[in-house]
Amino acid sequence: MIKERLGGLLDRHKELETLLALPETLADPSLVEKLGREYNGINRNLPVYKQYLSVSGNIEEAKDILRGETDPDLVRLAGEELLRNEALLPQLEEKVKLLLVPRDPRDAKNAIMEIRAGTGGTEAGIFAADLYRMYSHFIERRGWKGDVLGSSFGDVGAIKEIIFMVSAENAYGTLKYESGVHRVQRVPQTEAQGRIHTSAASVAVFPEADDIDVTINPNDLRIDLYCSSGPGGQSVNTTYSAVRIVHLPTGITVTCQDEKSQHKNKAKALKVLQTRLYEKKTAEVEAQETAARRSMVSTGDRSAKIRTYNFPQNRLTDHRINLTLYSLDRIIDGELDQLIEALSLADLNERMKMSGM
Repeated sequence: MIKERLGGLLDRHKELETLLALPETLADPSLVEKLGREYNGINRNLPVYKQYLSVSGNIEEAKDILRGETDPDLVRLAGEELLRNEALLPQLEEKVKLLLVPRDPRDAKNAIMEIRAGTGGTEAGIFAADLYRMYSHFIERRGWKGDVLGSSFGDVGAIKEIIFMVSAENAYGTLKYESGVHRVQRVPQTEAQGRIHTSAASVAVFPEADDIDVTINPNDLRIDLYCSSGPGGQSVNTTYSAVRIVHLPTGITVTCQDEKSQHKNKAKALKVLQTRLYEKKTAEVEAQETAARRSMVSTGDRSAKIRTYNFPQNRLTDHRINLTLYSLDRIIDGELDQLIEALSLADLNERMKMSGM
């Protein structure tokens, strides 16, 4: 079974090489990007696949010699070859099984993240700002690129809502586990009595949509222009640079006012709209799947409380995998690697069970 699947992947690798060299493919940048990501995904694991097939082939060849050869020297050499390769095979087989677990094809895409203040008033907005800072530091540590697409601020540095794109290979696959309600327990800046309060912010992570995934009919859009405003309501400029786009068939509304240019705000708003439409389409497909086929780690149910940040105890708890870490000070500064690796492993183990490996 493993050999058959590897054979299919190697054939697809060659097919993609041919497709990527065609003039009609090269003329379509979005298609080049899509096929290129699939090609790189296979190419990255190619050495392991080829080593497994080579070791398996060596074992079969040695067994054939032992079955039909009478020359003592050849039999001895074949026996040594068989033992050497049989010792290598189990570890290689485990590696290949992990690599063959079906992955979400969206994982390789850029990610669009939305952080919104939830219950807790101003403190919830301050916590939303802390989460944005945490992800920004994580993105910087990895050498990735972050670009704010839209934002709305409150008082004392609080964030009502912020939407930003993370550009990197496998950005969505890395950050998708962050979707859900994040709860904080601490003494707020606004608390004079020193009492611990609980507030929350929601995080949503979407794969970036491209023109292949979603096509928007301009006739389905209502575009409104208005003057931008900043924290506290003061005017940022007196030109109509802010953009609000309403997708009439679905009622989805997107606004953007962060750029001084109307054209840039419109382009960013359209990108967010395209991604939300793609997410809506994907969610409708996933809703038809049985619950057993969906991972509780990565479904991104944005109404579910996924994590608690307890500042007095320097404790972070992820409720999906019952993981508690007493290093909140480092995590909130962007050191998310241990947490994300644990979530990825839990998701991988679950998908291995589902695929029967």
